[in-house]
Amino acid sequence: AAINPDVEKFLRKVRFPYTVGYGMTECGPLISYSYWTEFKEHSCGKVVDRMQVRIDSDDPHNTVGEIQTKGANLMMGYYKNEEATSHTFTDDGWLKTGDLGLLDKDNFVFIKGRDKNMILGPSGQNIYPEEIEEKINSSPYVSESLAIEENRKIVVLIVPDFEVLREHGIDSDQMDTFFGKLISEVNAKLHGYSRIASFRLRDEEFEKTPKRSIKRFKYQQK
Repeated sequence: AAINPDVEKFLRKVRFPYTVGYGMTECGPLISYSYWTEFKEHSCGKVVDRMQVRIDSDDPHNTVGEIQTKGANLMMGYYKNEEATSHTFTDDGWLKTGDLGLLDKDNFVFIKGRDKNMILGPSGQNIYPEEIEEKINSSPYVSESLAIEENRKIVVLIVPDFEVLREHGIDSDQMDTFFGKLISEVNAKLHGYSRIASFRLRDEEFEKTPKRSIKRFKYQQK
């Protein structure tokens, strides 16, 4: 995934050299990367030699679509699992990454979220929960967060960083008001259709996969 914008802004401010790559095991593993002197802000690097990327979108520079790839590094398929292989490839041989993003005119990849996580807005707009969570998680008072849909509205579950809150003299009686202000600040940075309607605080961290990704399905409204 792309680096947190606030972290990226800080690294640029202190002139710390950095870059971000993008890949997956099925691609052996690199899809995009660029040297730090050529890196574009908010991107995941440039499509590497021997690989191709396309966006499943009518306007890949401006309209988000699934990132699809092919090339010399691409796997032939999943071992002894033809069903999974057929679901992962398009009819013309491109790997469906499941990631959503854009591709600019210079072949730099910009990831926006995961296809399976996307939320459909009230008028059909695409809402990417990762972008909402990224803004919330940039607060030092937040350990982690999860944006979900409930009754066609965006609700955010927040795990506070209780140690930081205590250090700043914020007790449990003040938390609802404190995080309410944080949500208002985040909403000011979001499109109207993706603004947060409400939030809930949690005492425990979210259940994770072995890769430390949140098991989103555990918290979605049934």
